[in-house]
Amino acid sequence: MEWLALILLIPYIYYITAISLSLRKISVYKGSVASEVFISVVVACRNEERNLTPLLACIAGQDYSSERYELILVDDNSTDSTFKLASEFKGVKNIKVLRSSLHGKKGAVAEGVRASSGNLIVVTDADCIMSPGWLRTISSFWSSSRPALASGPVGLPREKGFFHRFQEIEFLSLQGITAGTAAAGNPVMCNGANMTFTKDAFLKSLADLHPELVSGDDIFLLQSIRSRSGKISWLESVDAVVTTGSSGTLKSYMKQRARWISKAGSYRDSYTKVIAFVTFVTILLELTLLVAGFLNPVFFLVFLAAFVLKSVPDIMILYNRMVFHKKKNLLRFFVPAQLIYPFYVLSVLIYWLFTRSEYTT
Repeated sequence: MEWLALILLIPYIYYITAISLSLRKISVYKGSVASEVFISVVVACRNEERNLTPLLACIAGQDYSSERYELILVDDNSTDSTFKLASEFKGVKNIKVLRSSLHGKKGAVAEGVRASSGNLIVVTDADCIMSPGWLRTISSFWSSSRPALASGPVGLPREKGFFHRFQEIEFLSLQGITAGTAAAGNPVMCNGANMTFTKDAFLKSLADLHPELVSGDDIFLLQSIRSRSGKISWLESVDAVVTTGSSGTLKSYMKQRARWISKAGSYRDSYTKVIAFVTFVTILLELTLLVAGFLNPVFFLVFLAAFVLKSVPDIMILYNRMVFHKKKNLLRFFVPAQLIYPFYVLSVLIYWLFTRSEYTT
């Protein structure tokens, strides 16, 4: 009877395997379409004086005509020298530096989009860096397929220590889900650190972005566009990769993940809800089997079987992203990360329960 618990894994194995198969069908975009579409790069900034200079250098160093893009920096009520630093930057020909009249990233991004001169918007974060071919690749991709929204690859820097390796593994897994579901026509995630959309699509979605929540500027936009049958694509290209900073402390990492969880109750896309529910049930099953093992040792064997069955589709997705990001060295951390993951999710849930009032405005 104890082994019947493994039946609960079937939905997870089915969905994650299907996503991994879709992920394998993605081809790398070669950027063969010459394009000079005008791009508005929008960056919301809050207390980013330490990170802004590398980002500005990357934007200024794009191998895309300076006449064909603008940079719009929106200061979200910073208390440091972010606004001054941005205002004094002269490396980009077309630059606008604004003070947000609202509070929060969503309001800042909205003000930046409204102030844009073009219809193609590219958003990223102030702590990101990218290659010189970033805008050129995005422009070419958009011109060739004309999506209402396109997600681009995001990576974490290579850092030492298991804590950072765990973050990289989780992040690559999330990127795999993002890319695989988009390729399958059922996108469930995107990342505001590297996202392209049309101004028209964004303005039509403003009412769906849940301004009462501090998080979700990216996924609520995706769900809104998807609800109107807008085309959503994944851009697979090394030149399109954006690197964002990892969390330096466990507290900041937990807070970020709790902020992500806070928006889950407002999801309205049924497929997204199914994936989230199936994943939660699977993690809960692992924890239950492990605890039950202390009461009846046979459950340790059931846990081991569940661990292996869950790990097979997980590693299919993860390995695909490791290859793309050239991080196959992370494979040796897969097993310990998988063992820790259920406890990590439980800890984030508990942390969120005690801090959830922080994630609403």
